[in-house]
This record gives sequence, C-alpha cells and structure tokens, in this order.
Amino acid sequence: MTETEDVAAARAVMDGFMGAFSAEDAEAIRTRWYHFPHVRFHSGQVTIFEKPEDFRSRVFERLGQSRDWARSAWDYVELVDAGPGKVHFRVQFSRFRADGSVIGSYRSFYIVTFKDGRWGIQGRSSWAE
Repeated sequence: MTETEDVAAARAVMDGFMGAFSAEDAEAIRTRWYHFPHVRFHSGQVTIFEKPEDFRSRVFERLGQSRDWARSAWDYVELVDAGPGKVHFRVQFSRFRADGSVIGSYRSFYIVTFKDGRWGIQGRSSWAE
C-alpha cells in the first residue's frame, strides 16, 4: 500500500470505530476496530487493555460525564503523521444526549497501526473521562 492508501485505511478505521462506539457495539470494537494491547491515557491515568475481553467503557456504563450519553461523533479528524504501519490523528469528538444537546467536546490523539493483516486503533490519549 502507498502512504495515501494507508492513511485512507486508517481513517476508515476511525469512522468504523465511531460508528461501533455510538451503537455500543463492544464486540465490533474488540474484534475489528481495536488492536491489543490497547493503551489509553485519560483522567490522569493509563489504562492498558491487554486482550479484547479486557475492553470496557465508562461511557457504555453511563458513569461520570457520560451519565446522559446517547451517541458520539467526530468534530474533526486531522492527520498528524503517517509512516510504515502507523498513522497518527489529532481529533476532537463530542458526546451527545438523546435530545441532541452536547455533553462535552474532547480533544484527543489516536494511534492507528497495521497489525495481523489489518488496521486498528492501538492507542489514544484524551481529556475525556
């Protein structure tokens, strides 16, 4: 693949992930959109999901800032850098209530890698809970 094709494939992963996340499809996230180990920097801590069955989401549990969550969407996804087998994106996403009002918007950094024959999100850092 060319770098342009890699970036397009990695971006498709970002969109697929957001669709699965908003649908609360944890199985798709585990098996299609994430790579493991998966690392998340958030709320002053580092969480490492070593294997797919370790994945869980406070958003799906409606905890903290996500109490009234109904869906999420990208505000923007910007390419930062790309190289062999890895693409970095600077993003912002928003969380919404069922009535369409915004719970919050969060800047983040996502690392998408090519591993085991497919692209998947392997790391992310955000200010979201």
